[in-house]
Amino acid sequence: MILSYNTNGFAHHSLDQTIEVLASLGYGGVSITIDHSALNPLDSRNVEQLDRTANLLQKCNLRCDIETGCRFLLDPLHKHEPTLVSPDERARGERVAFYRYAIDVAARLNAGCVSLWSGVVPDGASHDEALERLLPALREVLDHAAERGVTVALEPEPGMLIDTVAAYRALAGRVEAASELRLTLDVGHLHCNGELPVVDTIRAAADQIVNVHIEDMRAGAHEHLRFGHGEIDFPPVIAALQESGYEGPLSVELSRHSHMAPTVARESFEFLSPLIG
Repeated sequence: MILSYNTNGFAHHSLDQTIEVLASLGYGGVSITIDHSALNPLDSRNVEQLDRTANLLQKCNLRCDIETGCRFLLDPLHKHEPTLVSPDERARGERVAFYRYAIDVAARLNAGCVSLWSGVVPDGASHDEALERLLPALREVLDHAAERGVTVALEPEPGMLIDTVAAYRALAGRVEAASELRLTLDVGHLHCNGELPVVDTIRAAADQIVNVHIEDMRAGAHEHLRFGHGEIDFPPVIAALQESGYEGPLSVELSRHSHMAPTVARESFEFLSPLIG
């Protein structure tokens, strides 16, 4: 496994600074969340920043993955909107365009994957109706990924249409696209959602996992916590990932701790490194 850290936990640092800090702490990877100051598709300087980022990753010997969970980049008033399940087709197209851009970024940076999620159903639509919105949009994204040679991984997210590993499996069984869908597994989400034992869920989904997020969490509360501040027993979790042969990123996701990012990144590294070995 490659110990990594999500840039959404470094909101008060530039992307260059974040990469350099993580490299200095010993991380082997960085999960880059595209956002206002990080490879922003709405910023005319994004091509220059993309080239600079590619060079810096190589200099620091860090691998990367691309995350797309920015909160207010596409809509300054509504968190995470629009999504692939938004009622308006034009709005869904805006999200598709963003994901296509993220895939292009991933291709330029030789990223391991682009991680995305389904979205919250905002209008009370039925599960089937929301799926009919999601499927064609997701197929378009996957087809573009196939053209660019990029892996796309969907993250089940509490409160969203696709919220559990079981829901992911059901969706993956219905997707027909040039590129196969893969799984971003969030350890905290498994505990939050009651997908227990966590180690059994990991083993059952091992053939699908290409990206892992990790943080502490409490049952029933979707709040990303520092290690030791929640309820998760981590040694068996890490052991299950290792036994399954997982070799991808183990990415710390603590987006609400940017005010103390270097400290939290250091303590996270010190907590996880002995478990990984």
